[in-house]
Amino acid sequence: MTFTVGRPRHTPPRHEGLSPRDEILESAAQLFTERGFGATSTRRIAEHVGMRQASLYHHFENKDSILEALLMSTIEGTLETAERLRGAATSPAAELYALVRWDAGQLLAARWNLGALYTLPEVRGPRFAPFQRRRDRLRERYRVLARAVAEDAGGPTDPATLELPLRLAETAIAQRTDGPVGDPRPVAAALADAALRVLGARPEQAARAASRLPEPEPVP
Repeated sequence: MTFTVGRPRHTPPRHEGLSPRDEILESAAQLFTERGFGATSTRRIAEHVGMRQASLYHHFENKDSILEALLMSTIEGTLETAERLRGAATSPAAELYALVRWDAGQLLAARWNLGALYTLPEVRGPRFAPFQRRRDRLRERYRVLARAVAEDAGGPTDPATLELPLRLAETAIAQRTDGPVGDPRPVAAALADAALRVLGARPEQAARAASRLPEPEPVP
């Protein structure tokens, strides 16, 4: 079956200035996080946008492809930031501090709590393998930095402890489920402090060094 491009909308755009594809993602993000992925159909997303369901399929094959696009949006910016910090930071401690602070901050400040979608059973399936590979890349970067920080500080280097900096950054996801956080900056800084302390490092010098790094672009 083929659909004609440009079918009329039911209503005017809900999100002025966004392309139709971005309108779909914005509405899906809201519905997935507020109503649940399983309870949200492509028809409901289209109605929320104000377009016909047929028009939605010009941009996305199905609901899984919408979810994949949203998940990718949560990880790509953090991977890019990790790469920029890799070349700019003066020490592993400053780099890890800056990464945790930015990662937690963007999870706290994003319009919708998309990190909560990481735990969906569907996300563990082969359909979402590209997202999982990118998340594994980020996890490995955290581990490498955590090991370097712990070795410099004479702290613990067991695998469970080296996982903690990423886990601490991602506590921002759980904090969002309890309601608005307000200003995310002090919370993100506190999580970055904690990430260094669990590795046996003192965060004060790292925080000063991180404050001199170029500020990454904020997440919309």
